[in-house]
Amino acid sequence: MTENVARGDKRRSALLESLDHYLREEGSLDSINIADISRRAGVTRSAFYFYFENKASAVAALMEEMYDESFAAAEALRADGSPAENIEAMVRALFSTWDKHEHLFRASLDARATSATVRELWDSDRESFVPVVASLIEAERPGTTNAAALASVLLELNDRMLERLALGGPLEREELVGAVVTIWLHTIYGEVRP
Repeated sequence: MTENVARGDKRRSALLESLDHYLREEGSLDSINIADISRRAGVTRSAFYFYFENKASAVAALMEEMYDESFAAAEALRADGSPAENIEAMVRALFSTWDKHEHLFRASLDARATSATVRELWDSDRESFVPVVASLIEAERPGTTNAAALASVLLELNDRMLERLALGGPLEREELVGAVVTIWLHTIYGEVRP
């Protein structure tokens, strides 16, 4: 039984590695087909469907590493620096995670647009950060009503910032960083503090 599980884990990992390879090369989830992913992984097309419902769900599985790194970025909010330093460190850590996984982030945007399952996973992962940010808001502004809602909106802002980075827009990277840090500081502290 353990041998079958290990073999299954290897097949699943091989499929994810193959998908990651094609995402780096092709850049678009739509341009990749399951037959190619399976062939490169050395498994049958039906094996792909044993592990994943579709390409979007395979992208969601690849995103797990990126979510772990994003959660580590949130830890910057608890560092010993000033509020501005901590928030900027968090934003820059998110950008660094995006830089490392740009191909995957772009694919996840495609997958999120077409798959309710991926959208739900995305939203669930983002919501897992809400308690961290809400506790910061409550500690800094006791009596704030609905700190969880504020935290959720700030995290939505981070998502939008990363989406702008992926899709392009009128603001340069440093302008995005500065604007997002300012919004976080105003929301949590009521003023911009160094």
